[in-house]
Amino acid sequence: MKIKKLRPEFLQNVPDELSEGVLYISEEFATAGHLCCCGCGEEIFTPLNQAQWRLIKNERTGTVSLYPSIGNWKYPCQSHYWIDKNVVKDAGPMSNRTIENVIKRDRRDKDKYIKEHNQEARDHEDNRGYISRFVRWFLDKW
Repeated sequence: MKIKKLRPEFLQNVPDELSEGVLYISEEFATAGHLCCCGCGEEIFTPLNQAQWRLIKNERTGTVSLYPSIGNWKYPCQSHYWIDKNVVKDAGPMSNRTIENVIKRDRRDKDKYIKEHNQEARDHEDNRGYISRFVRWFLDKW
């Protein structure tokens, strides 16, 4: 890996041009972005949610970690690394079969997350509807 360390920068919007060695983090838009740590210059964006990547912040030390690893198999470099407490750790290459399995697992995780998220939204709407009906009933009784 060419880039050995990333400096986290928290902001609302990721800038149009990314700088090498910076991990841009928008908590508002649940996204992190950086230039590929192999040095190829590809822009890497990681959605932050339970189904994809998790950001772990250590306020005391000012470090961040992203889990799971970053696997750039869509790009010619096919780099694969971890970001752990601002340090970039080479994770080595993955076989085509492993990449296929990871892609399938990621799809299942994403589908599960979307299904659960949609169910939570429906439950919330159902509860709001129930509360509204109760309030109308209660007010009608008075």
